[in-house]
Amino acid sequence: MASAAVTRFGIVGSGWRSLFFLRLARLLPQWFEVTGVVTRTASRGEEVRAEWGVPTFRTTEELLAHGRPDFVIVSVPWAVTPEATRELVGQGVRVLAETPPAPDVDGLRSLWSEVGASGLVQVAEQYLLMPGHAARLDLVRAGLIGEPTSVQISSTHLYHAVSLIRGLLGVGFDPAEVRAQAFVAPLANPLSPAGWSGDGTPQQLATTLATIDFGGRMGLYDFTDNQWWNPLRARRLTVRGSLGELVDDSVVRLVDPTTPVESSLVRRQTGIDLNLEGLDLKHISFDGRVVYRNPFAGTGLSDDDIAVADIVARTGAWARGEGPAPYPLAEACQDHLISVAIEESARTGQPVATTREPWAAA
Repeated sequence: MASAAVTRFGIVGSGWRSLFFLRLARLLPQWFEVTGVVTRTASRGEEVRAEWGVPTFRTTEELLAHGRPDFVIVSVPWAVTPEATRELVGQGVRVLAETPPAPDVDGLRSLWSEVGASGLVQVAEQYLLMPGHAARLDLVRAGLIGEPTSVQISSTHLYHAVSLIRGLLGVGFDPAEVRAQAFVAPLANPLSPAGWSGDGTPQQLATTLATIDFGGRMGLYDFTDNQWWNPLRARRLTVRGSLGELVDDSVVRLVDPTTPVESSLVRRQTGIDLNLEGLDLKHISFDGRVVYRNPFAGTGLSDDDIAVADIVARTGAWARGEGPAPYPLAEACQDHLISVAIEESARTGQPVATTREPWAAA
Protein backbone atom coordinates (compact mmCIF):
# COMPACT_ATOMS: atom_id res chain seq x y z
CA MET A 1 0.00 0.00 0.00
CA ALA A 2 2.58 2.56 1.12
CA SER A 3 6.19 2.62 2.19
CA ALA A 4 7.32 2.58 5.79
CA ALA A 5 8.31 6.25 5.53
CA VAL A 6 6.51 8.67 7.83
CA THR A 7 4.07 10.82 5.85
CA ARG A 8 4.53 14.50 6.67
CA PHE A 9 1.63 16.82 5.89
CA GLY A 10 0.48 20.33 6.66
CA ILE A 11 -3.15 21.37 7.05
CA VAL A 12 -4.96 24.49 5.88
CA GLY A 13 -8.02 24.95 8.08
CA SER A 14 -8.89 24.11 11.67
CA GLY A 15 -12.55 23.11 11.51
CA TRP A 16 -14.04 19.81 12.64
CA ARG A 17 -12.86 17.90 9.56
CA SER A 18 -9.28 19.00 10.13
CA LEU A 19 -9.45 17.34 13.54
CA PHE A 20 -9.76 13.91 11.89
CA PHE A 21 -6.25 14.30 10.48
CA LEU A 22 -4.78 15.76 13.65
CA ARG A 23 -6.24 12.90 15.67
CA LEU A 24 -4.82 10.27 13.31
CA ALA A 25 -1.37 11.84 13.50
CA ARG A 26 -1.54 11.71 17.28
CA LEU A 27 -2.73 8.08 17.27
CA LEU A 28 -0.26 6.91 14.61
CA PRO A 29 3.00 8.86 15.04
CA GLN A 30 4.90 6.03 13.37
CA TRP A 31 2.88 6.78 10.21
CA PHE A 32 2.06 10.49 10.23
CA GLU A 33 3.53 13.83 11.25
CA VAL A 34 1.76 17.21 11.05
CA THR A 35 4.22 19.93 10.09
CA GLY A 36 1.78 22.72 10.94
CA VAL A 37 -1.74 24.09 10.64
CA VAL A 38 -2.81 27.32 8.94
CA THR A 39 -5.57 29.11 10.87
CA ARG A 40 -7.31 32.39 10.08
CA THR A 41 -6.59 33.99 13.45
CA ALA A 42 -3.79 33.87 15.98
CA SER A 43 -6.27 33.08 18.76
CA ARG A 44 -7.55 30.00 16.93
CA GLY A 45 -3.98 29.04 16.17
CA GLU A 46 -3.14 29.15 19.86
CA GLU A 47 -6.11 26.89 20.63
CA VAL A 48 -4.94 24.34 18.07
CA ARG A 49 -1.35 24.50 19.28
CA ALA A 50 -2.40 24.04 22.90
CA GLU A 51 -4.70 21.09 22.15
CA TRP A 52 -2.67 19.25 19.52
CA GLY A 53 0.91 20.32 20.13
CA VAL A 54 1.58 21.38 16.53
CA PRO A 55 2.85 24.73 15.21
CA THR A 56 0.30 27.03 13.61
CA PHE A 57 0.61 29.78 11.03
CA ARG A 58 -1.51 32.43 9.34
CA THR A 59 -0.32 31.84 5.78
CA THR A 60 0.70 28.90 3.59
CA GLU A 61 4.02 30.63 2.93
CA GLU A 62 4.81 30.49 6.65
CA LEU A 63 3.71 26.86 6.81
CA LEU A 64 5.99 25.85 3.93
CA ALA A 65 8.93 27.89 5.22
CA HIS A 66 8.74 26.05 8.54
CA GLY A 67 9.33 22.67 6.93
CA ARG A 68 8.37 21.33 3.52
CA PRO A 69 5.71 18.61 3.97
CA ASP A 70 5.05 15.80 1.49
CA PHE A 71 1.73 17.51 0.76
CA VAL A 72 -0.81 19.87 2.30
CA ILE A 73 -4.38 18.95 3.23
CA VAL A 74 -6.94 21.61 2.36
CA SER A 75 -9.76 21.26 4.89
CA VAL A 76 -11.79 24.46 4.68
CA PRO A 77 -15.39 25.38 3.75
CA TRP A 78 -16.47 24.32 0.24
CA ALA A 79 -16.40 27.84 -1.16
CA VAL A 80 -12.81 28.38 0.02
CA THR A 81 -11.39 25.02 -1.12
CA PRO A 82 -10.69 26.07 -4.75
CA GLU A 83 -8.92 29.25 -3.65
CA ALA A 84 -6.70 27.44 -1.15
CA THR A 85 -5.97 24.67 -3.66
CA ARG A 86 -4.98 27.13 -6.38
CA GLU A 87 -2.71 28.98 -3.97
CA LEU A 88 -0.80 25.85 -3.01
CA VAL A 89 -0.53 24.54 -6.57
CA GLY A 90 0.84 27.94 -7.55
CA GLN A 91 3.65 27.29 -5.09
CA GLY A 92 4.32 23.86 -6.60
CA VAL A 93 2.87 22.02 -3.59
CA ARG A 94 1.04 18.71 -3.78
CA VAL A 95 -2.47 18.95 -2.34
CA LEU A 96 -5.00 16.60 -0.76
CA ALA A 97 -8.28 18.53 -0.93
CA GLU A 98 -11.30 17.65 1.17
CA THR A 99 -14.53 16.69 -0.60
CA PRO A 100 -15.94 18.22 -2.70
CA PRO A 101 -13.10 20.14 -4.40
CA ALA A 102 -15.48 22.96 -5.41
CA PRO A 103 -19.07 23.79 -4.44
CA ASP A 104 -20.77 23.71 -7.86
CA VAL A 105 -20.24 22.74 -11.50
CA ASP A 106 -18.91 26.15 -12.53
CA GLY A 107 -16.46 25.96 -9.65
CA LEU A 108 -15.34 22.48 -10.70
CA ARG A 109 -14.74 23.62 -14.28
CA SER A 110 -12.86 26.72 -13.17
CA LEU A 111 -10.68 24.78 -10.73
CA TRP A 112 -9.89 22.13 -13.33
CA SER A 113 -8.95 24.73 -15.94
CA GLU A 114 -6.49 26.31 -13.51
CA VAL A 115 -4.90 23.33 -11.73
CA GLY A 116 -6.03 20.17 -13.51
CA ALA A 117 -3.01 19.97 -15.82
CA SER A 118 -0.61 20.32 -12.88
CA GLY A 119 -1.25 16.77 -11.66
CA LEU A 120 -0.65 18.04 -8.12
CA VAL A 121 -4.15 17.60 -6.66
CA GLN A 122 -5.66 14.52 -5.03
CA VAL A 123 -8.96 14.44 -3.13
CA ALA A 124 -9.69 12.84 0.25
CA GLU A 125 -12.46 10.54 -0.98
CA GLN A 126 -12.00 7.54 1.31
CA TYR A 127 -15.16 5.48 0.88
CA LEU A 128 -13.73 2.94 -1.58
CA LEU A 129 -10.95 2.36 0.96
CA MET A 130 -13.30 1.49 3.83
CA PRO A 131 -12.58 -2.16 4.70
CA GLY A 132 -15.97 -3.59 3.74
CA HIS A 133 -16.19 -1.61 0.51
CA ALA A 134 -12.57 -2.40 -0.41
CA ALA A 135 -13.33 -6.12 0.02
CA ARG A 136 -16.46 -5.84 -2.12
CA LEU A 137 -14.54 -3.94 -4.79
CA ASP A 138 -11.95 -6.73 -4.87
CA LEU A 139 -14.65 -9.32 -5.55
CA VAL A 140 -16.32 -7.23 -8.25
CA ARG A 141 -13.06 -6.46 -10.03
CA ALA A 142 -12.13 -10.15 -9.87
CA GLY A 143 -15.23 -10.84 -11.99
CA LEU A 144 -16.92 -12.97 -9.34
CA ILE A 145 -20.41 -11.78 -10.32
CA GLY A 146 -19.58 -11.26 -13.98
CA GLU A 147 -19.95 -7.83 -15.51
CA PRO A 148 -21.29 -5.35 -12.91
CA THR A 149 -24.49 -3.80 -14.23
CA SER A 150 -26.05 -1.91 -11.32
CA VAL A 151 -25.27 -0.61 -7.85
CA GLN A 152 -27.95 0.17 -5.29
CA ILE A 153 -26.77 2.14 -2.28
CA SER A 154 -28.47 3.44 0.84
CA SER A 155 -25.67 4.54 3.13
CA THR A 156 -23.92 7.84 2.59
CA HIS A 157 -24.76 10.95 0.62
CA LEU A 158 -24.15 12.54 -2.77
CA TYR A 159 -20.51 12.52 -3.96
CA HIS A 160 -19.48 9.76 -1.51
CA ALA A 161 -22.29 7.53 -2.76
CA VAL A 162 -21.51 8.44 -6.37
CA SER A 163 -17.86 7.51 -5.81
CA LEU A 164 -18.96 4.05 -4.66
CA ILE A 165 -21.38 3.64 -7.58
CA ARG A 166 -18.83 4.72 -10.19
CA GLY A 167 -16.02 2.70 -8.64
CA LEU A 168 -18.01 -0.53 -8.35
CA LEU A 169 -19.44 -0.18 -11.87
CA GLY A 170 -16.17 0.98 -13.40
CA VAL A 171 -17.95 3.64 -15.45
CA GLY A 172 -15.21 6.25 -15.39
CA PHE A 173 -16.36 9.52 -16.92
CA ASP A 174 -19.31 8.20 -18.91
CA PRO A 175 -22.20 10.67 -19.42
CA ALA A 176 -25.21 9.97 -17.22
CA GLU A 177 -28.89 10.83 -16.97
CA VAL A 178 -30.17 11.45 -13.46
CA ARG A 179 -33.77 11.29 -12.29
CA ALA A 180 -34.37 12.14 -8.65
CA GLN A 181 -37.22 12.83 -6.27
CA ALA A 182 -37.38 13.72 -2.58
CA PHE A 183 -40.01 12.48 -0.13
CA VAL A 184 -40.67 13.83 3.35
CA ALA A 185 -41.83 11.57 6.17
CA PRO A 186 -41.70 11.47 9.99
CA LEU A 187 -38.69 9.77 11.56
CA ALA A 188 -37.12 9.97 15.01
CA ASN A 189 -33.66 11.50 14.81
CA PRO A 190 -32.07 10.96 18.21
CA LEU A 191 -28.36 11.07 17.36
CA SER A 192 -26.20 13.65 15.55
CA PRO A 193 -22.53 14.72 15.58
CA ALA A 194 -23.43 16.65 18.74
CA GLY A 195 -24.41 13.40 20.48
CA TRP A 196 -27.68 11.93 21.75
CA SER A 197 -30.40 14.55 21.92
CA GLY A 198 -32.61 12.74 24.42
CA ASP A 199 -35.55 13.47 22.12
CA GLY A 200 -37.30 10.61 20.31
CA THR A 201 -40.00 12.78 18.75
CA PRO A 202 -40.34 12.08 15.01
CA GLN A 203 -39.21 14.90 12.74
CA GLN A 204 -40.03 15.60 9.12
CA LEU A 205 -36.96 14.26 7.27
CA ALA A 206 -36.39 13.99 3.54
CA THR A 207 -35.41 10.86 1.67
CA THR A 208 -33.91 11.40 -1.78
CA LEU A 209 -34.18 8.62 -4.36
CA ALA A 210 -32.31 8.87 -7.65
CA THR A 211 -31.53 6.68 -10.62
CA ILE A 212 -28.29 7.31 -12.49
CA ASP A 213 -28.33 5.86 -16.01
CA PHE A 214 -24.85 5.41 -17.47
CA GLY A 215 -26.21 3.83 -20.66
CA GLY A 216 -26.53 0.13 -19.94
CA ARG A 217 -25.33 0.37 -16.36
CA MET A 218 -27.12 2.16 -13.57
CA GLY A 219 -26.96 3.36 -9.99
CA LEU A 220 -29.80 3.67 -7.49
CA TYR A 221 -29.23 6.28 -4.79
CA ASP A 222 -31.29 6.28 -1.58
CA PHE A 223 -30.41 8.65 1.26
CA THR A 224 -32.36 9.96 4.24
CA ASP A 225 -31.34 13.15 6.05
CA ASN A 226 -28.72 12.36 8.72
CA GLN A 227 -28.61 8.69 7.70
CA TRP A 228 -24.92 8.57 8.66
CA TRP A 229 -25.81 8.99 12.31
CA ASN A 230 -29.39 7.80 12.63
CA PRO A 231 -29.41 4.32 14.24
CA LEU A 232 -32.97 3.77 12.98
CA ARG A 233 -31.89 3.51 9.35
CA ALA A 234 -29.77 0.60 8.14
CA ARG A 235 -27.09 0.81 5.48
CA ARG A 236 -27.42 -1.33 2.36
CA LEU A 237 -25.31 -1.96 -0.71
CA THR A 238 -26.16 -4.23 -3.64
CA VAL A 239 -24.01 -4.81 -6.69
CA ARG A 240 -25.72 -6.77 -9.45
CA GLY A 241 -23.78 -8.47 -12.21
CA SER A 242 -24.27 -10.67 -15.24
CA LEU A 243 -23.46 -13.84 -13.24
CA GLY A 244 -24.77 -13.01 -9.77
CA GLU A 245 -25.07 -10.31 -7.16
CA LEU A 246 -23.46 -9.05 -3.99
CA VAL A 247 -25.75 -7.88 -1.17
CA ASP A 248 -23.86 -6.35 1.74
CA ASP A 249 -21.63 -9.27 2.83
CA SER A 250 -23.39 -12.06 0.91
CA VAL A 251 -22.65 -13.15 -2.65
CA VAL A 252 -24.50 -15.48 -4.99
CA ARG A 253 -22.97 -16.37 -8.35
CA LEU A 254 -23.25 -18.98 -11.08
CA VAL A 255 -20.27 -21.37 -11.18
CA ASP A 256 -21.71 -23.51 -13.98
CA PRO A 257 -25.00 -23.43 -15.93
CA THR A 258 -26.90 -25.34 -13.23
CA THR A 259 -25.04 -24.35 -10.05
CA PRO A 260 -25.64 -21.09 -8.16
CA VAL A 261 -23.34 -20.86 -5.13
CA GLU A 262 -23.69 -18.63 -2.06
CA SER A 263 -20.77 -17.37 0.03
CA SER A 264 -20.08 -14.57 2.50
CA LEU A 265 -17.45 -12.03 3.35
CA VAL A 266 -16.08 -12.78 6.83
CA ARG A 267 -14.36 -10.25 9.08
CA ARG A 268 -11.66 -11.35 11.49
CA GLN A 269 -12.51 -8.92 14.28
CA THR A 270 -10.57 -9.52 17.48
CA GLY A 271 -11.38 -8.44 21.02
CA ILE A 272 -14.89 -9.90 20.99
CA ASP A 273 -16.11 -12.35 23.65
CA LEU A 274 -13.04 -14.19 25.04
CA ASN A 275 -10.62 -13.13 22.33
CA LEU A 276 -7.81 -11.31 24.16
CA GLU A 277 -5.94 -9.86 21.16
CA GLY A 278 -7.49 -6.41 21.59
CA LEU A 279 -10.36 -4.78 19.70
CA ASP A 280 -9.14 -4.68 16.11
CA LEU A 281 -9.96 -5.58 12.52
CA LYS A 282 -7.34 -7.95 11.11
CA HIS A 283 -8.67 -8.89 7.70
CA ILE A 284 -11.72 -9.79 5.60
CA SER A 285 -11.84 -13.11 3.78
CA PHE A 286 -14.01 -14.76 1.16
CA ASP A 287 -14.10 -18.53 0.65
CA GLY A 288 -10.78 -18.86 2.47
CA ARG A 289 -9.03 -16.08 0.52
CA VAL A 290 -8.05 -12.82 2.23
CA VAL A 291 -9.54 -10.04 0.10
CA TYR A 292 -8.72 -7.18 2.47
CA ARG A 293 -5.96 -6.84 5.05
CA ASN A 294 -5.98 -3.94 7.51
CA PRO A 295 -2.86 -1.85 6.79
CA PHE A 296 -3.10 -0.42 10.32
CA ALA A 297 -3.71 -3.67 12.19
CA GLY A 298 -3.03 -3.40 15.89
CA THR A 299 -4.19 0.21 16.20
CA GLY A 300 -7.87 -0.45 17.01
CA LEU A 301 -9.08 2.14 14.48
CA SER A 302 -12.70 2.28 13.33
CA ASP A 303 -13.44 1.45 9.69
CA ASP A 304 -13.80 5.12 8.79
CA ASP A 305 -10.53 6.04 10.50
CA ILE A 306 -8.79 3.17 8.69
CA ALA A 307 -10.02 4.56 5.37
CA VAL A 308 -8.98 8.14 6.16
CA ALA A 309 -5.56 6.98 7.36
CA ASP A 310 -5.25 4.90 4.19
CA ILE A 311 -5.99 7.80 1.82
CA VAL A 312 -3.48 9.98 3.71
CA ALA A 313 -0.79 7.26 3.61
CA ARG A 314 -1.42 6.62 -0.09
CA THR A 315 -1.19 10.35 -0.77
CA GLY A 316 2.15 10.44 1.03
CA ALA A 317 3.45 7.54 -1.05
CA TRP A 318 2.24 9.26 -4.24
CA ALA A 319 3.83 12.56 -3.22
CA ARG A 320 7.18 10.82 -2.66
CA GLY A 321 6.98 9.00 -5.97
CA GLU A 322 6.46 5.64 -4.25
CA GLY A 323 2.90 4.85 -5.32
CA PRO A 324 0.06 5.67 -7.71
CA ALA A 325 -2.30 8.61 -7.38
CA PRO A 326 -4.92 7.58 -4.79
CA TYR A 327 -7.90 9.69 -5.95
CA PRO A 328 -7.12 12.32 -8.60
CA LEU A 329 -8.98 15.59 -8.89
CA ALA A 330 -10.69 14.41 -12.11
CA GLU A 331 -12.41 11.56 -10.25
CA ALA A 332 -13.69 13.87 -7.53
CA CYS A 333 -14.92 16.40 -10.08
CA GLN A 334 -16.95 13.67 -11.76
CA ASP A 335 -18.39 12.50 -8.42
CA HIS A 336 -19.59 15.99 -7.57
CA LEU A 337 -20.84 16.68 -11.11
CA ILE A 338 -23.28 13.79 -10.71
CA SER A 339 -24.17 14.67 -7.12
CA VAL A 340 -25.08 18.20 -8.24
CA ALA A 341 -27.28 16.63 -10.93
CA ILE A 342 -29.04 14.56 -8.24
CA GLU A 343 -29.81 17.70 -6.23
CA GLU A 344 -30.96 19.60 -9.31
CA SER A 345 -33.25 16.81 -10.49
CA ALA A 346 -34.76 16.41 -7.00
CA ARG A 347 -35.36 20.18 -6.84
CA THR A 348 -36.86 20.59 -10.33
CA GLY A 349 -38.52 17.22 -10.81
CA GLN A 350 -36.87 16.98 -14.24
CA PRO A 351 -34.17 14.62 -15.53
CA VAL A 352 -30.67 16.07 -15.68
CA ALA A 353 -28.09 14.85 -18.19
CA THR A 354 -24.36 15.22 -17.68
CA THR A 355 -21.88 15.38 -20.57
CA ARG A 356 -18.18 14.68 -20.90
CA GLU A 357 -16.30 17.41 -19.10
CA PRO A 358 -12.71 18.60 -19.69
CA TRP A 359 -11.39 16.44 -16.83
CA ALA A 360 -12.62 13.29 -18.66
CA ALA A 361 -9.55 13.56 -20.90
CA ALA A 362 -7.14 13.46 -17.95
